[in-house]
Amino acid sequence: MSLFYTLGVRSYSFMIRIASLWNPKAKKWMQGRQDVWPALDNWKRADKPTYWFHCASLGEFEQGRPLIEKLKEEEDCQVIITFFSPSGYEIRKNYEKADLIIYLPRETKPNVKRFLAKVQPNKVFFVKYEFWAQYIFEAKKAGAAVYSISAVFRKNQVFFKWYGGYLLKVLKAFDHIFVQDEKSAVLLTNAGINSTVSGDTRYDRVMGNAAKVQPYQEIEEFIDGEKVLVIGSSWAEDDAVLMDTLNDSKFDWKIIVAPHEIDEKRVLALERKFSKPSVRYSKLKNDSQAAVLIIDNIGMLMNVYQYADVAYVGGAFGKGLHNILEPACFGVPVIFGNSYEKFQEAYDFIENKVGFSISNKEEFQKRFDELKSANKRNEVLQFMNERIGATEKIYAKI
Repeated sequence: MSLFYTLGVRSYSFMIRIASLWNPKAKKWMQGRQDVWPALDNWKRADKPTYWFHCASLGEFEQGRPLIEKLKEEEDCQVIITFFSPSGYEIRKNYEKADLIIYLPRETKPNVKRFLAKVQPNKVFFVKYEFWAQYIFEAKKAGAAVYSISAVFRKNQVFFKWYGGYLLKVLKAFDHIFVQDEKSAVLLTNAGINSTVSGDTRYDRVMGNAAKVQPYQEIEEFIDGEKVLVIGSSWAEDDAVLMDTLNDSKFDWKIIVAPHEIDEKRVLALERKFSKPSVRYSKLKNDSQAAVLIIDNIGMLMNVYQYADVAYVGGAFGKGLHNILEPACFGVPVIFGNSYEKFQEAYDFIENKVGFSISNKEEFQKRFDELKSANKRNEVLQFMNERIGATEKIYAKI
């Protein structure tokens, strides 16, 4: 199995290299890794505990972030963050709590040894779905404690198949695994692995943010006391489900939409889909005519949800559900699409009736009509507050 694993890693790198000839994201993936070694050579390891966090992308970073900030608050330490994906690195490459942020070097034995020799981490944290075998084994050999945090497991994963013995050894190499839910813990127990059900650290992150959120005066002037639907991280597939309702003359709420992609092509296409007057945030002044506000920047959405009476979070019609915790931390009920199999929080939201999955435009209309006359704020906040504390559980254990 180790041979197949190595071949799989090398094949993926080869395919990315080919795709980089025409795909901008793949090109950034390649170019970013050219800068890794110079960045490492210029970085100096201090004589203090050094903690390495590896995140696939932005979502995993948000799960690691509360623990990073807890460690920085409690200890005099260095923190190294590596990303696999450009979508995480490009947005968080200037994160002020980290001492070094780079791409994860490609997983070859020389790269792994060179990286670990330079960083010399005391503790290593792989977030959620990240299980890089050679990095984990070599970090253990070097004497580091290695943890998996905010992990989620499903019975159809390769670890639990008859042919998954090598990857099961990877899981057993962790000093400890912190999982989000009981189902994951049971799967690991049946495989002979101890774990702790700590929950999802993102609840700590979003609730902490909600407690210190600052207002946007220009957005409040745009809203002017009316009801608001905030649409976050939307794609064209989401537009197709929402637009009939939003363009209906009877729809009298203000709309704030933050598309996942904010390039000119996407924003212009979104403007054309609305039959109502819209305005971009970058051009927002005292525009009393606009019924739609388009957020055309990265980084505001999490705080914009404070103005929502109902939220729709995109991605679950193909790309993968985006963060539904961000609106919920303000007591806002959430609507999302029907492809959420890999997102435990979606199941929890649905089970507790604070989140609602829809499959088509008719279901969106029906669900929105139900929510616009309901007051679920206290119910949603209670749900969210019951799930904080994962960061403290992990910190106490490590």
